[in-house]
Amino acid sequence: MKIHVAHSPDSDDAFMFYALNSGKIDTKGYEFIDVLSDIETLNREALKGTYEVSAISIHAFPYVADKYALLSSGASMGDNYGPMVVAREQFDLSELKNKKIAVPGTLTSAFLALRLFEPNINYVVIPFDEIIDAVKKGEVEAGLIIHEGQLTYQEEGLVCIVDLGKWWYEKTNGLPLPLGGNVIRKDLGIKVMKEISEILRESIKYSLEHREEAVEYALKFARGMDKSKADKFIGMYVNDLTVDYGERGKKAIELFLKEAYEKGLIEKLPQIEFV
Repeated sequence: MKIHVAHSPDSDDAFMFYALNSGKIDTKGYEFIDVLSDIETLNREALKGTYEVSAISIHAFPYVADKYALLSSGASMGDNYGPMVVAREQFDLSELKNKKIAVPGTLTSAFLALRLFEPNINYVVIPFDEIIDAVKKGEVEAGLIIHEGQLTYQEEGLVCIVDLGKWWYEKTNGLPLPLGGNVIRKDLGIKVMKEISEILRESIKYSLEHREEAVEYALKFARGMDKSKADKFIGMYVNDLTVDYGERGKKAIELFLKEAYEKGLIEKLPQIEFV
């Protein structure tokens, strides 16, 4: 049985699926096909139910919950760090609503976190890997950065206006900010869903236990980061919460979506099922 596993072309996702793509673990007769795409495209494809397994933004989950369940492994959470608004020079947070901000997509969790922080923003959607350049060139006044930009923005001469992961952590008394998760299509049936869930969890555990070789593989997707930066970035987003959400991770997702729903930022509050 062929299972398409769609995820971002990032070092943290590559690290997660290293064992799966390199034949390091038993895939129990399933043939896994790697599909790489940026997160906003993956969110849009999930609306159509395109792939059996996909990384998506937690923000997108309410819109795909009819077709997909959340896997209990594969989470990307910002634990007192996360997406940031950056600019060429410092300005007061009260001015944020007056600035033109580049965002990486309206279904990203970063965008939802930004709107929880400041509901009234003037934004333009730009591919995530072009945002830092757009800010530097003055095409926009600020940019919402995700992925490795969180570690490299200072080298580009930019300053952090707000770290949304830090803001969320302080606001919720220590909960991580839910950013991405892996979902699996419900029409596969519970037996297949559980088997695939176990295989993907094993892939993540293998990488964490064989870090050196998994990081080496992930460097191909590190977009200009050196090994130590890539290793740091991977550690931020592939950790114990990635192996299993646990109570803390599940609580964070429920609160994130509940607040968004109560503020009218998402249309429906889904029943959250974990496989």
